Amino acid sequence: MFSKSKINEPGPKDDAAKPSSTAVPAKPASGTGTSSEFKASAPKAKPPASVLSADLHITGNLKTTGDIQVEGTVEGDIRAHLLTIGETATIKGEVTADDVVINGRIVGRVRGLKVRLTSTARVEGDIIHKTIAIESGAHFEGSVQRQDDPLNPGGSKSAPAAAQAKPQGQPQE
Repeated sequence: MFSKSKINEPGPKDDAAKPSSTAVPAKPASGTGTSSEFKASAPKAKPPASVLSADLHITGNLKTTGDIQVEGTVEGDIRAHLLTIGETATIKGEVTADDVVINGRIVGRVRGLKVRLTSTARVEGDIIHKTIAIESGAHFEGSVQRQDDPLNPGGSKSAPAAAQAKPQGQPQE
């Protein structure tokens, strides 16, 4: 009785009755189905960081909106969201990221909202940051400068310098 004859023949009348009973299981099935939940959580899940292995040597600049973990050698600038410099890594160039965790060696400028030098870090260059943490044992040669927006080179630095230069120039005239 339920099969093809009832569904196909009196389509509009029984479909009005059947879809309500069919729709009730169908809606919870789609609402509670793991595929819907998986799709909803999939965009929230962060993709894994790109890992540059210890035997990799890169000459050139790297730029991503994602995360990078460097274990090898990079001769060039790196820009990322989260940048982790492994203990075996050596970077020769400017590093710019929202979060920078340094376990290895950097020769060059570091720019980051949050910069962390672990006990195995070796940094030769300036660090421009919003917040910084330097663990005991880290080696650092250079200057440290706090900026509200360290990711923009010279942005907040040149404006105050220009403002200071004008008042000094005006009284001298």
